[in-house]
Amino acid sequence: MSFLLVFLGGGLGSVARYSVSIMTTKLFGIQFLLGTLLVNVLGSFLMGLAVEYWALKSGLSEQTKLFLTTGFFGGFTTFSAFSLELVLLWSKGEFLQATLYVIASVLLSVAALFVGMALIR
Repeated sequence: MSFLLVFLGGGLGSVARYSVSIMTTKLFGIQFLLGTLLVNVLGSFLMGLAVEYWALKSGLSEQTKLFLTTGFFGGFTTFSAFSLELVLLWSKGEFLQATLYVIASVLLSVAALFVGMALIR
């Protein structure tokens, strides 16, 4: 049952991530970097909200937590796409943009997680 929950949550998270990529392309004309940065920061924020909520107020089942965290948020955020985009930038010699992308991705994602947790406290 656990594998099915992760599978379903991951599928929904992946569809949500793809939707964000389409939206960023329509709004800003670019998909590369911005869509991935947005889903990683937003996903970290939502994970922070969820984890803190469960720690303080939750009566949610372990199955629901598994569906949302490993499944949905795992499918929504995308470290593999981040890694590929970083390597592509680096291989093109865009070292400053690659470095700034790493710093922004990590710092903003971690900060978003903290903010999400703080809002629930």
